[in-house]
Amino acid sequence: MSEILTGGCQCGAVRFCASNFGRPSICHCRMCQKAYGSFFGALVTVNDGKWTRGKPKWFASSNMARRGFCENCGTPLAYETKFGLEFSIGSFDDPAKIAPVFQVNTADKLPFFDGLCSLPASSEISDEWQDFMSCVKSNQHPDNETKTES
Repeated sequence: MSEILTGGCQCGAVRFCASNFGRPSICHCRMCQKAYGSFFGALVTVNDGKWTRGKPKWFASSNMARRGFCENCGTPLAYETKFGLEFSIGSFDDPAKIAPVFQVNTADKLPFFDGLCSLPASSEISDEWQDFMSCVKSNQHPDNETKTES
């Protein structure tokens, strides 16, 4: 892919771009679970990634890797080792363009993960949810470039 893709954190303080990507994957390791507060971390190698607004704060999650996040809103943005830099897929403006093609560290995969897609789903919108959403004013940065932070 040679298209320039952009992304950033939830508040807009940190933004990035890249166009030369490696393999997008999801990582089931316990460190990714904790770093993302989720069941896995979704990452893609960026061979030409650059920060276009602000810079992430870094946490050395091990002696071999560090993780970048927005110090204002906490959005997980990056993972870096001596082998290179990866951006979190969910922080891209259009994450659908970077679908994971591989799973790694499956020994740490949570036992219920494979069954998640078979859980019952509802597309109904409750009156309570509609009432709640009618009052919401999002502070999230839009999924596009802007001249300033949100």
